[in-house]
Amino acid sequence: MGSVAASAFADAAAMRSFPFVPGSPTLPIARAEGAWLHLPDGRRVLDAAGGAIVANVGHGRREIADAVARALEQASYLVPPFASESRLALLEELRRHWLPPALSRIALVSGGSESVDAALRLARQHHVAAGRPERWKMIGRDLSYHGATLATLAVGGHDKRRAGLEPLLADWPKAPPHYCLRCPLGCTRAACDLACVDAVERLIEREGPETVAAVIAEPVVGSAAGALVPPDDYWPRLAAICRRHGVLLIADEVMSGFGRTGRAFAVDHWGVVPDILVGGKGLSGGYAPMGGVYATDAVLAPLAARGDDFMFYTYGAHPASCAAALAVLRILEREQLVARAAAAGKRLLDRLRAALAEHPHVAEVRGLGLLLGVELVRDRATNEPFPSAAKLASRVVTAGLGRGVFFYPAGAGAARDVVCLGPPFTIGDEEIELVARVLPAAIDDAVRAAG
Repeated sequence: MGSVAASAFADAAAMRSFPFVPGSPTLPIARAEGAWLHLPDGRRVLDAAGGAIVANVGHGRREIADAVARALEQASYLVPPFASESRLALLEELRRHWLPPALSRIALVSGGSESVDAALRLARQHHVAAGRPERWKMIGRDLSYHGATLATLAVGGHDKRRAGLEPLLADWPKAPPHYCLRCPLGCTRAACDLACVDAVERLIEREGPETVAAVIAEPVVGSAAGALVPPDDYWPRLAAICRRHGVLLIADEVMSGFGRTGRAFAVDHWGVVPDILVGGKGLSGGYAPMGGVYATDAVLAPLAARGDDFMFYTYGAHPASCAAALAVLRILEREQLVARAAAAGKRLLDRLRAALAEHPHVAEVRGLGLLLGVELVRDRATNEPFPSAAKLASRVVTAGLGRGVFFYPAGAGAARDVVCLGPPFTIGDEEIELVARVLPAAIDDAVRAAG
C-alpha cells in the first residue's frame, strides 16, 4: 500500500468509523507479526496491549490462518443440530486440557459480551427450571466491566460505558470491589479482613437470598480498573458465601482466561471452580470472533429435566472460529506459552515498577502474569486523580503511539486513568525493555499535553 493510498485509507477509516481513542490517529496496518504491527510506510508499533488484551499467541501465525481456511473449505456455516469437525475437536481439546472436570458443559458463542450475556441468561434459566423463579437478581461489583450488551452493562460497574444508557439498564445491586489503593470501605491493607467480600454477603442478605440468582465478578478486574488483583483469600471466601446462600458464582474470565495471568484461568491461582465460567478474547487469540460459557452439570440439570432450550447465537461455534481457537490452544500448549506468560509477566512487572518507582504521577503498578495496569494520579502523595476532562489515559495511548508502542486505555470511576498492558505471551526481553523505556516518557508527554 503506497503512502497516498495509505493516507486515503486512514482518512476514510476515520470518517466512517467510531474512534477508539478520541483524538488518536487511525493507523493503517499493512501486516502484523509476533508483537509488532507494521505500517505501510515502514514504521512499526509494538503491540504492548495485544490489541484489546486479546492476541495471546501473537500476530501473523500462518498455521492458524491455514486451519481457518481448511475449516471453511469443509463447511462455511452450520446450524444445530449439525456440528463441524473443528467444533467437535475444540470441545474435546477444552475438556481434556483446559477446563476443570466439573465444568463439563460448554456453549460456544462469538465474543465476550455474548458469553457473559449467555451466562446471565443461563443463571436465570437454571433457577426458573429448578422451581425458584423468584431468584432473578444478578449482583455485580462497582469498577467492573462485563460487556457491551444491555444486560452486561447493567451488571457491570463501568460508569463511562453505562453513561446515558441507565434508563435501559436493569437496576441490579452492586458490591464494592477489592480496590485496595482507594478502599471504598475505608480499610487499610494492614488492617483489612476482606471487608469487601463480606460486603457481598451483606448485600445478598439485604436483597433477600431467595431473590438472588448469581454473583458475577472478574477474578482480576480488567478494563474498568486496570488489573486489580484480589487478596488471596477473596475468591475462596466469595465462593463459600455463594454456596451458603444457594447463589450461582459466575467468573468472568473473558480477559484473564486462557493463560493471560500465568495459569489456564485466573481462578486457578486460588483453587476455585465457579458454577459458570466465561471465556473469550484469548480463546481464539484474535484470529476469529469466539467466546464460551462453561458450566457444571448441576447448573444444566434442571433445564435438561424440563427439556428447556438454551438459545444459540447465529454465529456461535462457527467452523472457522472453532478452527482458529483449536489452533491457538494447541500453540499455547506446544510452546508452553502459559508458563512463558507467567515468567514474562513477572519480568515486565518488575521492570515497570523499577522504571516508575519515583514517578510523581504513578500511584501503583500492579497485575498478574501478562495482565498489568499502571494507575495515574495528579498527586502521588494523596492519590488525587486527574480531572475526568484531562482524559489522561487516552493521552498516554496517543503519546505511546508517537513513540512506537501501543498501550490500552482503561479505568472508570475513581480509577479513571489506568494504562493496561497485555502483550502477546511471546514478548521478548528487548521488547520488555522498550516498553519500560517508552511508558514513563509517554506519561510525561501526556501530562504536559493535559496542561
